[in-house]
Amino acid sequence: MPRVTTRIALATCAALPDLDPDDAPLVAALRARDLEVESPVWNAPDVDWSSYDAVVVRSTWDYTERPRDFRWWTQRVGQSSRLINPAQVLTWNIDKIYQRAMEEAGLPIVPTIWMDPARNFNARAIHTRFPAFGEFVIKPTISAGSRDTGRYDASKTPSRALAIQHVKKLLDDGRHVMVQRYLKNVDTVGETALVYFDGELSHAVRKAPLLEGPYREEDTEGVLYKEEVMSPRDASPAELEVGQRVLDALPRLMQGVEQPLAYTRVDLIPDDEGNPVVLELELIEPSFFFAQAPEAVEKFADAIVRRL
Repeated sequence: MPRVTTRIALATCAALPDLDPDDAPLVAALRARDLEVESPVWNAPDVDWSSYDAVVVRSTWDYTERPRDFRWWTQRVGQSSRLINPAQVLTWNIDKIYQRAMEEAGLPIVPTIWMDPARNFNARAIHTRFPAFGEFVIKPTISAGSRDTGRYDASKTPSRALAIQHVKKLLDDGRHVMVQRYLKNVDTVGETALVYFDGELSHAVRKAPLLEGPYREEDTEGVLYKEEVMSPRDASPAELEVGQRVLDALPRLMQGVEQPLAYTRVDLIPDDEGNPVVLELELIEPSFFFAQAPEAVEKFADAIVRRL
């Protein structure tokens, strides 16, 4: 009898038809396990997703530009193939409003003020929602890679004026907005990304700060992602404790979802007292920084194989 080949799709975007270079070792690791691996574009109209035994979301980095289409895609693929992570997880993680649920579950997040475009905020109402002092960050609740995000200084009138313009533009475009204090310790400590496969810590990396000033549209026009400066890091006991709390809370945050997830990335930054708080919970298409932790490739490949 002819040999039956197991086919795996590593979903990507049109700008990265061969995946992000960091994922190249994953392709090799899966093929070494006798799997047929392809990298179809997630929103290409001619892809038969049912022809794959599993679809792993990888470099779909433009989904934030069309979140409604991406939600529909996750549901369709989840019904015709095995989607990793599951569709319910992906759709829950699209909008950073999920952080409200995390805070309600007792997890530490960056203090955030939320602004809804349906409220029709005028400039004065926007201004009153900014911190009275210090620096702060404005970002849409659906974004990735620091796109459409800016850093402002509450003590400087021109900076506050630019911040109002930024919020107004986002709200006028129908986008929900987050206003967060800029936690200064990130300038020296950076972010810590904790990477988990099958609920087990694989490795940690340091991400250097990305935000340097106000949002400027020309900085991100035509740019898929801002380039990140990464280096290996040993996570502190406090960071590991928060990361484990996040993993332990996932069954409560997303009931009925298979646990543990194939992959999870928890991004932490230190607050003013140095305590780690969650900046992002990445469950859709996070980079795993295999260049900084080559041994992690095998762990992720094994996690995928266990779900076939």
